[in-house]
Amino acid sequence: MIALPADVRALFDGANTAHVATLMPDGAPHSVPMWVGVEGDRVAFLSSPTSVKARNLRHDPRVSISVTDAARPNAMAQVRGRVNEILDGDAGWAIIDRIAHKYIGAPYPLRTDRVLFLVDAEHAWAQAF
Repeated sequence: MIALPADVRALFDGANTAHVATLMPDGAPHSVPMWVGVEGDRVAFLSSPTSVKARNLRHDPRVSISVTDAARPNAMAQVRGRVNEILDGDAGWAIIDRIAHKYIGAPYPLRTDRVLFLVDAEHAWAQAF
């Protein structure tokens, strides 16, 4: 695991939509837009524990996440790494609600069927042009 550089952290900590790419069992990519956050030096995102991405990550924990600054679409960052922890219960909901608050100003509205994925970054970079 590497520490997230400040410019990468800023984009993942902002209310920016990210794209999370996982690998299907046949090796095909699967990418979806997601809300993301930062917990320590790990990228966090939430999903249903039965979603395609959750099933993919249980089979292969590798993930690539890209994010573009909503206010400056020419600024972006990417993190590649592995999901090393999945939180549910109160610990997961505390972080899920923090992530939701930055996007919608309130706790996450669906109170069931969500878990939190924590990604250890192996490669992280940002750029603006």
